[in-house]
Parts: sequence; C-alpha cells; structure tokens
Amino acid sequence: MNPSKAKERITQLREEIRRYNYLYYVKSQPEISDAAYDNLMRELVELEKQFPELLSADSPTQRVGAPPAQEFQTVEHTAPMLSLDSCLTAEEIAAFDKRVKKLLGADNAEYVVEPKLDGLSVEVIYENGRFVRGATRGDGYQGEDVSLNLKTIKSIPLVLRKKGVLPRLLAVRGEVMMSLQGFEKLNQQLAQNNKPLFANPRNAASGSMRQLDSSITASRPLDIFFYDILAYEGGAEFKTHWEILHALPEWGLKVNPQLEKCQQIEQAIAFHHQLEKERDTLDYEIDGVVVKLNNLAAREKLGAKSRSPRWAAAYKFAPRQGETIVEDIIVQVGRTGALTPVARLRPVEVGGVTISRATLHNIDYINNLGVKIGDRVKVERAGDVIPAVVEVDKKERSGAQRDFKMPDTCPVCGSGLTKDGAYLKCDAGISCPAQLKESIKHYASKQAMDIDGLGSKIVNKLVDEKIIRSVADLYALTKEQLISLEGFAEKSAQNILQAIAASKQCSLSRFIYALGIKNVGRHLADVLARQFDSIGHLEAATLDGLLQIKEVGPEVAQSVVDFFANQRNRDLIQALLQQGINVAREEIQTQSVLKGKRFVFTGALTKFSRSQAQSLVESIGGRATSSVSQTTDYVVAGENVGSKLTEAQRLGVKVISEDEFFNLLQGDISPKGDIS
Repeated sequence: MNPSKAKERITQLREEIRRYNYLYYVKSQPEISDAAYDNLMRELVELEKQFPELLSADSPTQRVGAPPAQEFQTVEHTAPMLSLDSCLTAEEIAAFDKRVKKLLGADNAEYVVEPKLDGLSVEVIYENGRFVRGATRGDGYQGEDVSLNLKTIKSIPLVLRKKGVLPRLLAVRGEVMMSLQGFEKLNQQLAQNNKPLFANPRNAASGSMRQLDSSITASRPLDIFFYDILAYEGGAEFKTHWEILHALPEWGLKVNPQLEKCQQIEQAIAFHHQLEKERDTLDYEIDGVVVKLNNLAAREKLGAKSRSPRWAAAYKFAPRQGETIVEDIIVQVGRTGALTPVARLRPVEVGGVTISRATLHNIDYINNLGVKIGDRVKVERAGDVIPAVVEVDKKERSGAQRDFKMPDTCPVCGSGLTKDGAYLKCDAGISCPAQLKESIKHYASKQAMDIDGLGSKIVNKLVDEKIIRSVADLYALTKEQLISLEGFAEKSAQNILQAIAASKQCSLSRFIYALGIKNVGRHLADVLARQFDSIGHLEAATLDGLLQIKEVGPEVAQSVVDFFANQRNRDLIQALLQQGINVAREEIQTQSVLKGKRFVFTGALTKFSRSQAQSLVESIGGRATSSVSQTTDYVVAGENVGSKLTEAQRLGVKVISEDEFFNLLQGDISPKGDIS
C-alpha cells in the first residue's frame, strides 16, 4: 500500500473507530461485536507502524499511555472551578431558592437538577475540536496537568464529533469516576498481586488519575460524566444550562442521564428524595444532587462568592452511618494552637471506608453530645467524606464508661491555655513543638514554598531533636545536621538542602500563604498579593483598607490585621527575609516586559522546582502552560528534555536554558524580548 492509500485508509479507520467509541461509551448503543472492533483497531495499529509519519496524537490508538512523567505540572484553569455550598435538609434548599429569587427580584426560578457525582473533578480543553489539555481541579484556580492520563479514558473523545460549527475553544468540566463493578474487579486484581487495595471507588479514581505512569491509568476502568462549560469561544450561543447539557453529547461528551428540569424548588426536592431511594441501584457513587439555576443570564447576574457560585447548591443525601465504640479520646494541637479532641474508635466500615478516628471538635460538642470514653456511638461520614461522631447510645452504658475532661495545660508542651470562642488554644506559639511542626509542614507544602522532600517524618525528627526551633531555622540547616538523623544519606540530605535553597525565590502570594494566616487560603493569598506589592505593605494594611478589596470579608480582614499585630509573627518574617528569602515585588510585575508572555518548561530543572518556576512566571504577570503551541513565547529547557523541545523547534518557538530564564527574571532582557 502506498502512502496516499494508507493515509486514506487510516483516516477512514479513525473515523469509524471514533464513531463506534461514541456509540459504545457515550450512547451505550454498540453496533459491532468486540471482535470486529478489535480487528479495526489492529488494522489501524499496523498501518500506523508501517507509516509512522501518519501517526497523530489524536488517533484512537494513542490511549495506551506514555512513558512515565517525572512530575505533574501545575496549570491555570480557563475559569475558576468553584465548589458548592451544601444543604442537608429540604428547609435549607428552600432557603437557597428564596435567596436566589430575592437576588433576582423574581417570583419564580427554573432549576436543573443533576446527581452529585462522587469522583474526581477535572477540566478538559478542546481547541478547534481537538483535545489539547486536561487538569485536576486542584484549588479551583490551578490544578495538575493530567492530560496523558485523561487521554487513556475511552469515553473522552480526542476529537469532537462535528455537529454544526465546532467552537474554537471549549473547556468542559467533568467528573472522572469508577463504576462499582470496575472497582471490585480492580481490587480483586490488586489482591491477587499482593498490592494495597483501594478503600472506595472515589479513591480508586483519584489514585488512578494521579499515576505518573499513564499506562497504569490506561489499565484502570475509568469513566467520566461531563456537566458544565467553563470556557467557550465560537459556535452557537446558549441561553440555558439545559441547552448545554443537550449540546455536550452531540459533540461526543458523555452526560449523566439522570437529569430533571424543575419549575419549582418543590420538584427539585422530590427529585432528590426519589434519587436517594434509587441510589443503591446505580453502578456508581453519588452523595446527593446539585441544584443549578437554568438561565445563564440570571447566573451571570447572581455571580459568585470567593469559593462558590450563588446560583447553585449541593443538596446532600443523609450520610451513611455505622456503630462502634469510643475506645479513647485524645487531644491534638494544630498549627494555630487550637486543641482538638479526637475519638479513637474501634475500627468500623462506613460507606466502604474503615474509620478508626473521628473529630469531636471541642468540649462544647462533647458536652452537647454527652459522649464518654467507652460509649457505643453512631459514626457517619459528613458529606460521605469526613468521619464524625453524631449520636451516643446511652442505653448501652454499663457503668464502665468514663467522662472526658479537657487538659488544663497544653498536652504537648505544658504551656497555659487561652479560651478562644469554643476552643482552647496553647499560648506558646511556635515554641510549642506541635505548633512548630505543623507550621513547618504548612510552610514547606506544595502550594506554599514547595520544599520537595521535607515531609512529616523529617519535620518531626528535626523538631524532636531540637535542630529546628523556628521556621526560619530551615535556612540554616547543614548537611551534617541532616546526616546525623536516622535514615539520612549524603545524597538525600543534599537534595533537601537544594530544595530549601530554591524556595528562597518565591512569589508574594506563595509567601503570604506559607505564613499560615488564619482564614487566608491559596486563593485569598493570590488576591492579597495582587493588591499589595510587598509583604511590608500588607503588614501596614488597615482593617478598612482590607475591606475595600473584593473577596476580602470582615473575618479575613480581621485575621490579617491580627496576624501582623503579633510581634512574634513580625519577627518571624524579618528572620526569613534575613535568611535570604527573595519575594517578588510589585514593581517587577508592572515593569516586566515578560508580562503576558507564555512559558513552557521541559526537562529537569536544577535551580527551581517546576512549580516554583511556574510561580515566578505568574508573579511577574506571565503565564506558565503545559503544552507548546504557536502562542508560546519561551520554552525553558532543563536536563533530559522530551518531545516539547522538538515541538518548539518545529514551531519556531524560542528555546532558552534555565540560566537564561533566570536572567530574564532579573530583568536582563531587551524590549524586543531577545536575550542580551
């Protein structure tokens, strides 16, 4: 067969296989036998082997996985992937409806009600109908690039079906799931190979999507349901969410069939009750329904809060429960010094998960519940996730049960305690080993300073051995101190020291988040960093000034003011800066000619971790992306580069070294963007 005939046959086979995939995985209407399908696939594989120049990334054969990745890159979502406010009763969802109608100034509101799927939320992006990228939800604003893993899921089309004019850009939100049947088979296979089992289908789906080796993901029985559009350019306009849900399958994107359009909130409540009854007949996990305003213009009018839209709510099912014994109650000390009583439970399975601990929140919660050590209690997973003790069976008491009393001093360091609302807090601050450990762990975490390798066990050893007495002491660590710890070799010690040194170059938003200010998560740290050009200016901010910032409410504003009013916190910041922490300033953002430039990183970097480099790009107003395209301005090539370098050379994108990238950040660049 000559190349021309081969190209024609390959095109025909791909179209046929895509059509059969759509009928089988999206419509559940197979037209040919498995054997006939396999023959078509084998023919396509053989032709692509004979004519490798005709192989394309969106071919149906390219779903088996790729060589293992070194790490997942962090990418920015096309639009925020917000979470939902939860309602647990009919009264709460009715109150949500009342708020919506009041904000709209309307007497009625039409809703679309869908199952609340219990899987892993992802964004999938298509450009001109072709799959280009996919990412996990992450913090809602940035997620991990899992494109190679998503491509292995057969119900995700690599090329959209043509129905009218395909949009130039389509970013859709979906839920990666594993069926109950597939979950059972997977665990059987793992057991046969003496490998750890997954606790439930959600964990199995999440664990499968986070495999660095995508061939492992390809072997897992994953599926997906799509349920929203995040970004859309070109193509027909939509006026309602109902129209979107019917357009997605026409493009080949699978949508859950359990949908209801409701003219009144009472219909949504009835649908919730009916689906709760049918819950155990489904072959996948759901934990409630999602009630969404149907009219898209009305949604735009309502807008969103910092983390959730005002036009949608999750109406949860009653949590699954189990019964067990409270064998003990211990007290944990958290990063902020708050003392939290935790019930040690006789292990019990609740909703497919073995529970051995459950938070008891505070002494008021314990007193209201009336729980004692030795009690038989009911345990549920709040939102089918977080274990909680919800009821005490007092009829089962034998007299052997014991009352629990909160300690008079910190159980870790013996310091005094202060009442803070319903909680007791240790007065010692980071001189308390428990608070210090948690502060360091938070500071070193991936979304904060991203000190790779500095995990819980190492932090615990460093504090227990009194090598570290402050977060700032991290930057004074020596190789000899690390090697003195059990289990440390010279190489592992050197790796951690390099990671600590690399963290000295950071964005203002990461630094703010790393400080652990109460109520300030990763997103609000970004908001504050955009508003203030230095940590000093944030320290000087007034309560009134903070309240003028969109997304900053009274609770967050007061937390920021209180944090910087504490001399101990100000001393820590000064100690960190004196250790050489270089926080990106506002003047770099506003004056940098790199503002708006797109960077792609490939290969292993030595001066920065991948996420640190991406954060630095964002701090100067640039954008870090995961794939090379004609809109890419720079490809930064480290060691052991891969296919991205080849693609950059093919497209004529400028390739620079890590040293040249560092020079760019220092402003060593001419106005035209050439390295000087």
